[in-house]
Amino acid sequence: MRGKSIWSVKFSTASLVLIPAAVGINYIGKMFAQVLKLPLWLDSIGTMLASMLAGPIIGSICGAINNVIYGLTADPISFIYALTSIAIGLVIGIMAKKGMFKNFGKVIVAGLIVALVSAIVSTPINIGFWGGQTGNVWGDTLFAFLSANKFPVWISSFLDEFVVDLPDKLATLIISYGIFKGLPQKLTVLYSNDDEIETL
Repeated sequence: MRGKSIWSVKFSTASLVLIPAAVGINYIGKMFAQVLKLPLWLDSIGTMLASMLAGPIIGSICGAINNVIYGLTADPISFIYALTSIAIGLVIGIMAKKGMFKNFGKVIVAGLIVALVSAIVSTPINIGFWGGQTGNVWGDTLFAFLSANKFPVWISSFLDEFVVDLPDKLATLIISYGIFKGLPQKLTVLYSNDDEIETL
């Protein structure tokens, strides 16, 4: 029997319930970080969890929808960062299918990878809209230092983003992984069943 494609999408009741739940988790995480003025974003917990459960397409859909909702209700610039959220959903979903979340050590490696991907995708957006800055005090302090020392803007901007993405994505992934491991098997099995699969 041919294995299920990594790009398969399950249009089941479980997935349809998961999408708004994941979007809500993302939104709450972001608002929590903002209210407490944390130097992190914490806006991808639901995206990562959905990707682990239902694959890269469902995860990226959750990430994109979250950015659209946040853009409509709080910060319009969030729309363009949907590209970053989509990339996060895709990368986490692919790594989940490849067995990267079987132990905590692999989770740390996965966190490093997703932080790198997030920084790569976000850097040109930051340069285009903010002159290279992220709006995060940690990253922008580094950006100012590098710029003052004549580093190219793309290097300064990338490191500005990465220095924030690294702790943020590690923390977010650890939280998501903890939730994922704590879910009962009778729930997670709903996303591993091969019935009613539609492949993109």
